[in-house]
Amino acid sequence: MNFLRISRHLMTGQLSIRRTFSEASLDRIEQAIMSSEQRHDGEIVFAVEAALDLASLLKDKSARDRAVDAFSLLRVWDTEFNNGVLIYLLMADRDVEIIADRGIHAKVSQAGWEYICQAMEVAFRQSQFEQGILTGIEAITQQLQTFFPASDRGRINELRNKPVILK
Repeated sequence: MNFLRISRHLMTGQLSIRRTFSEASLDRIEQAIMSSEQRHDGEIVFAVEAALDLASLLKDKSARDRAVDAFSLLRVWDTEFNNGVLIYLLMADRDVEIIADRGIHAKVSQAGWEYICQAMEVAFRQSQFEQGILTGIEAITQQLQTFFPASDRGRINELRNKPVILK
């Protein structure tokens, strides 16, 4: 049991999200997702969570485990081409995870997703969270453009573009 991690989570509240991502910042992220999705047939969702609850911490739940839960909860898997991608940020751990549905994950290796996460974490270490997320969105966009370019079927928005604040 990691008492330092538990303390950090218990002291990190929803206010940390609001201090890190203003309404204007969340709007810019939403606009970046909307713009991205005009360039390919994939779907991108950004979700941020301040901290895990005590029960999850006592079970030693990782940010990755919680990201998988969020992927399911937000139905990122529920797209026509199985090409939804979740960017999940856990503020208390300053950890970002990318969970990709099977259609796009089969084309981009786990190492490819990790590379994108690392690029975002460089910005996070400089307290540039919005820029880190925008960097991630652009890198994911490039992957989706390569493997799921925009088609003539018309652009149907299957998942919400507005950033999700999990509680």
